[in-house]
Amino acid sequence: MDKSAEHKKQEEKKEKQELKAQKKIVTLTEEEYAQLKQEAEKSQEYQDRVLRLQADFDNIRKRLEREKQEFVRFANEGLIVDLLNIVDDLERSVELAQGKHEDFSAFLKGIEMILAHLYDLLKKNGLSAIEAKGKIFDPEYHEALLKSEADGVADNTVIEELQKGYLLNSRVIRTAKVKVSQKPQSEAGESKEQETKEQK
Repeated sequence: MDKSAEHKKQEEKKEKQELKAQKKIVTLTEEEYAQLKQEAEKSQEYQDRVLRLQADFDNIRKRLEREKQEFVRFANEGLIVDLLNIVDDLERSVELAQGKHEDFSAFLKGIEMILAHLYDLLKKNGLSAIEAKGKIFDPEYHEALLKSEADGVADNTVIEELQKGYLLNSRVIRTAKVKVSQKPQSEAGESKEQETKEQK
């Protein structure tokens, strides 16, 4: 045991000597030391600046996210406030109708004025109606709900608008629901016969 303990001590001593040999002692002049110290201080200052900038950036990012959420929540506030005036007008019209006034024409005129006011408001906010009746069917703007034979009208022409379609700043937000013309069966049969004869 004494030999192994002694051997162990010699090993430790040898390792310490090797570590000392590996360490290099560098001598610096006062000027070099001052310059090195100044560079270390600059480095610390730069690191502090980077950390402050990163914190500022994170704060700006969080603020922008909050502002974005607020904008989304209240983006339509102006439109809603304008619509409230129309809601008030409609409520007054309903009260008038409930008062059982005999003057139906005045009630109807009031509703027409409210509707015109609403259309003006929507137009001011970029809404426009899709013109459908008399136009050639276009699936980008129209949705055909019905087809009907119509004399004197070109095939696939919108002959009736069942529900208006709308554009918001030139983008379709609702297609017009329409009835579309189709050739009468007799004409369709004749044109098929004519095509068959021409092919022969």
